[in-house]
Formats: sequence, structure tokens, C-alpha cells
Amino acid sequence: MFASFTLDTPGAGEVSRRDFVRFCSMAAAAIGLGPLAAEDFVKAAERGAKPSVIWLQFQECTGCTESLLRTSHPGVDELILDLISLDYHETLFAAAGHQAEAALKSAMETHSGKYVCIIEGAIPTKENGIYCMIGGRTALEIVNDVASKAGAIIAIGSCASWGGVPSADPNPTGASPAHAVLKGKTVVNIPGCPANAYNLLGTVLQYATYGTLPALDEEGRPKFAYGRTIHEHCPRRAHFDAGRFAEKYGDEGHRLGYCLYKLGCKGPATHANCSVLHFGEVVDAWPIGLGHPCFGCTEQKIGFRVPMHQTVEIYRPTPPDTYAPVNARQGTISPVATAIGGAIVGALAGGGYVASKKLSKAPDKPETPSKTGV
Repeated sequence: MFASFTLDTPGAGEVSRRDFVRFCSMAAAAIGLGPLAAEDFVKAAERGAKPSVIWLQFQECTGCTESLLRTSHPGVDELILDLISLDYHETLFAAAGHQAEAALKSAMETHSGKYVCIIEGAIPTKENGIYCMIGGRTALEIVNDVASKAGAIIAIGSCASWGGVPSADPNPTGASPAHAVLKGKTVVNIPGCPANAYNLLGTVLQYATYGTLPALDEEGRPKFAYGRTIHEHCPRRAHFDAGRFAEKYGDEGHRLGYCLYKLGCKGPATHANCSVLHFGEVVDAWPIGLGHPCFGCTEQKIGFRVPMHQTVEIYRPTPPDTYAPVNARQGTISPVATAIGGAIVGALAGGGYVASKKLSKAPDKPETPSKTGV
């Protein structure tokens, strides 16, 4: 049912248990769990407890799917065969038409109440959703049908999480995020343009192994991935603290790797783990690592809404952001404070003068007492 893939790495298609354990350890670490969780992931996979995944695609660029395909340790074929059971995915299907629709229906019936519904892309809502139709049904119909029988619902990417590019003004199709359509249901948002594949896989493996979802923030994002701002653990943070900034692309500061804040970096207001979990297992494969400011794609009010080169307020500043400047400006003294200070000084001076007069009249030696003591 699925298309086959040929990987460039030697021995692709054969994953040793050591490599598999290594990958499970990476997935467990990505969601903030320890080695014991990695062992549980391995045991669950070995006993065949692979979660059924139904992956829906609507208004999007397929970037999140491409991100999954770039996961190379192990490759995408091992991910599908050993970790999850990807039972429906339009892009990866070799089948089409009636065969694809039959696979969707079969997966929903076989795994009703247990499968993971992953939504990629925004959902058009205007004019009854006619702007996106698959197999004669609108995206609205499909997502409501599939989500109604799902055990867990995950919106992957900024389009599914917030509306993304399709919802940018004037939004003629009424493109909406999954949680806005599926009101009353718990939707795990994994935003990003694209989202990191490990954030998704870690979430799915936790659900498959423990039957639970990770702790979520107020916007439905897993805290393990979106609990801190990029600015807090950015490799260029030391330059920010030292006041070293790139002023324009290609200048000396930019070539030396200085902070990109003045070029419009949204890292201080963007919650994500891009700086510590790079894409495709390639070091520095993320915007700031490649010399471009963070775009803020994981934030509903920033990505695709705030101009690229506009600076943002620093969210939740941490030391040494809060340190006072070395040459801080000094305040002025008010007239009232001057008057009070003068009165105090005058009183002290007067008291000192009186005390000195008394001391000047004191005898140099004490008088010799009489023999009678009188």
C-alpha cells in the first residue's frame, strides 16, 4: 500500500537492536523522559504495540511530512515498520482513489477509539469548506469524521496548529486551525514550519506506550518542547548579553556569529526547542544556526503576522538581561530632600558646637579629695 524508499546509507532497511534502542532513547529524551522510558518504548515495539496512525493533509505545503522523511536514524521505512503503523497518508501512499479511501475506512474501523489522528494543514471553513475536497468530501467532513473515533488528536505544523500561511489576512477560505474546528476535543498542537519530527514521534510513542499525552501548556503545546523560549538557550545568547549584534546581513558581526536580534529575530518571544533539537540530525540545521533570525513560526501571534525584520519584546527576561548597566544614569536630588538634609546637617553641626564648648571648660585634672573625704 505504501511506496518504497531507497536510502543512500549502507545497510538501509536493516536496523540493529542497538540502533533501535538509540533512537528510542533520543525520542524519550526529546519528550523529557529518561532511560526507563526508552526501554518501555523498545518493549512496546517488540511486543507489537505499534500505534495506528491516520495522517490527514489539508491546506499545507507538505513540509511537515518532508521533515518526517528526513529523519535518518533510523530512516523513514524503519519508522513506519518498527515504531508506528502509518495506515493512511496521502503523500506516502502508492495507492490512490478508491483504494486509498478503503484503507482509511478500514483503519478507522479496525482501530476505533485507539488510533492517532494527525492533522497537517489548515482547514477551510468558508462556504461549507468547498475550498478543499478529497474523495468527494470536504476537509471539514473528513476531519470531524476521523477525529470522532480517534484516541488522540495531534495537529502538526503551524498551519494545523494556528492556521499558518493559509489563514494570513485576508484569509479568503476561512482557513482555521484544528482545535478551532474540533471544539471540545483535546488537540495536541505541535507547531513549527515545519515541526520537528522528534517532537511528534516522542508524543506518539508516549501515547502508544503509556496511553497518556505529555503535559500541555495553555495553548495545547507539549511543555517538553515549548516550555522555554529559544532566547533562553540560544547559542548566540552570550553575544546578546555582551551587546554584540549583527546590524545587517553580511556585515562583520553577522560573519562572526553575533546576535541576530536587531535583524528581527523572534527568539525572545518564541517557545520552541529548535536550538537544542536540530532538524534531520544535522548540526545547526535550523534558522539561527544557518545565520537567519528566528521567524517565530511556533507562535500564533507572531509567525506570518509580525513583519520578518521587526523586533519583538523580550518575553520572560532572564539574567543577565535584568542586570543594571555598568554606567547607569544617576537620579537627581529633589529640593525637599535637600532641605531635610540641610536641617539634619545643621542640627548635627549645632550639637557638635555645644559639645565642644562644654569640653573646653572642663578641668584638665580632677581635684584632690580631702583626707576626711568631705
